[in-house]
Amino acid sequence: MTGTLYIIATPIGNLADISLRAIEILKKVDLIAAEDTRHSLVLLKHYGINTPCISLHKFNENKKSSYLIEELQQGKNIALISDAGTPLVSDPGFHLVKAVRDAGIPIITIPGPCAAIAALAASGLATDKFIFEGFLPVKKTAQCERLEELKNETRTIILYEAPHRLLQLVDNLLEIIGAERQIVIAKELTKIHETIIAAPIPEVKAWLLADPKRQLGEFVILIQGAIEQKDMTISADTRKVLAILLQELPTKKAVNITAKITNCDKRELYQLAISSLQNH
Repeated sequence: MTGTLYIIATPIGNLADISLRAIEILKKVDLIAAEDTRHSLVLLKHYGINTPCISLHKFNENKKSSYLIEELQQGKNIALISDAGTPLVSDPGFHLVKAVRDAGIPIITIPGPCAAIAALAASGLATDKFIFEGFLPVKKTAQCERLEELKNETRTIILYEAPHRLLQLVDNLLEIIGAERQIVIAKELTKIHETIIAAPIPEVKAWLLADPKRQLGEFVILIQGAIEQKDMTISADTRKVLAILLQELPTKKAVNITAKITNCDKRELYQLAISSLQNH
């Protein structure tokens, strides 16, 4: 009988954010494939896990996958972990998991921390529909081209970015997405200096520049989705009426009165009202 590959999520900062099931399996498997064995040793030692480890990172994944499949076929159980969070989410493991799946070997996932989802939950942006882009291209031209493609995306967009490239990303967002769109910077999630800032792009840039230390750490960036194109058919006069009423009345009442005055669709007006409130 073959063994099983366990895909195990590990803490993204706070060592307490690991499930009892994850600890149990990490102790019982025959081998742990870790992105960086030195980094993972801190977690494993903390919980008294003495299982042997081998490295599996983006530079050796193809080579190591063959070895791990052989071990699985011989009946050994193996756990796959990354440096932090859920493996394969902007981390190594895809090639291994696909190869294991193709070989007909069982795969079991042990859910847990994921920086993208943790940031989304606390962002205040729409959570019913979202897309995960991970790291955008590093070079400015390629990054701007991708942002142009995403500019009219109506779902919340989730990105990761390295600290030394954060300001470049914010500048590119300002240039491509515009000054009015809301973004959220989630910094050092689950750690002592966890910080979540939600504001229009220029305000976020000013906050980052006000203290260079704010540009350090691990970042998740979330971008408010664009208003659906059908909303853009609402005339300037109708928008003005709605804006004035929103200053004086609750959202639902302002929308109802605007709809009666202008004969516009209530659903479109409500979406516009919600977007306007988020931007302010």
